[in-house]
Amino acid sequence: MAASEPRPHILLLSVDTLRADRMGSYGYARKTSPHLDDLLAKGARFADARTIEPLTAPALASMLTSLPPHEHGSTRNGLRVRPELPSLPKILRRHGYKTGAFVGSWTLRAKLWAMEGHFDHFEEVLTKARWLGMVKREATAEDLNEAALDWFGEQIESEASRPVFLWVHYVEPHAPYLLQRDFMNQIGSSPDGNNYSESNKYDSEIAYVDFQISQLLDDVEDLVAADNTMVLFVSDHGESLGEHGYWGHGRHLYEPSLHIPMGITWPGRVEPTVVEAPALILDLAPTVVGLLGIDVPNFFQGVDWSKVFAGAVEPPRDRVTLYQAHRGSVGAKEDQTKVREKGLLEVARLEGGKKEILRVTNGRRRIFDLVADPEELDSLVREQTEISEGLRTWLESVQAGLILADELPPPSLSEEDVDALRALGYLD
Repeated sequence: MAASEPRPHILLLSVDTLRADRMGSYGYARKTSPHLDDLLAKGARFADARTIEPLTAPALASMLTSLPPHEHGSTRNGLRVRPELPSLPKILRRHGYKTGAFVGSWTLRAKLWAMEGHFDHFEEVLTKARWLGMVKREATAEDLNEAALDWFGEQIESEASRPVFLWVHYVEPHAPYLLQRDFMNQIGSSPDGNNYSESNKYDSEIAYVDFQISQLLDDVEDLVAADNTMVLFVSDHGESLGEHGYWGHGRHLYEPSLHIPMGITWPGRVEPTVVEAPALILDLAPTVVGLLGIDVPNFFQGVDWSKVFAGAVEPPRDRVTLYQAHRGSVGAKEDQTKVREKGLLEVARLEGGKKEILRVTNGRRRIFDLVADPEELDSLVREQTEISEGLRTWLESVQAGLILADELPPPSLSEEDVDALRALGYLD
């Protein structure tokens, strides 16, 4: 964009634990996400996007810094990022943006994650308890919307000429899933009767947060012009719903946990398109910077898609993408001096539709052809064969970074923190 043009307002909307294949725009038959599907249809939707690690704090730190977890340091929930890291909100602040973040997850608390300094305003909205207990450890989407809109409206009213970057991170549909009865008819299931399956609960949570995001977007449009607002939508990671005998996320690098919805909408600037080439959550920061006409810093490791959108370059269809998985959180009795190094569980490499996974803890190797075997049921190699040179190079890079990152101050978790992280399923 030209330097004389006004900067757009930017909304970054992230949803916890939302797997791509449970949305209509990614082929799901149930009507879980009509508003988000409509939003994604108006801009660039990434059909083949993945997170780099299926854990909330590591993935979202990668989203903001465009660095892999072993480099930004927050490899596990409860571990802080490295101090003084560059990031998307810091760059936007330098270019005149007022920046605000509203998070409804305990794992993103400032004292656990240390990303609050990247924003002018960082607010933990912890108003509800989604499980039995007295401590309020999360927020409903409604509560997040109310807090975020109050702040956004204040910025528009007080500094109308200054662009705003607003990030809202929604908790639904993170476990423990709640049955959102008001949305059961929408997804094709009766709100009465025996509808308490985990799958039904999960889908109803998606429908609920889909509706709440539409409410936020409507309210923002009442305050600022839609054609001067860029909307980024993404999930931090997916969720395994029983595939491979596993419920949850974080410990494996199968597709249900890695494949995420992701899109960028900016009317008149980003034409409606479906991007089929491989993309990563790391790509959001450099792409936003590129769309704004700001030089993309060389420390960003994601791809800048702005030139692809403009037709200036071809999509990187032969891109090799790399992944890592770590233990969910830091245990109270764990050796605090090597919490990153000893937390590594898996690494993976994806090239040309072939995904190679190494289970670091036991040397188990698998290769899946995602085109012929999208459910990753039949490995193309025996489990104890030697890994490829490409995956070994990635493993060594991750391990070296973890050793360096473990020089950071050890985490300081209270009993309340440990209890909250255990309730979220991040501690055994």
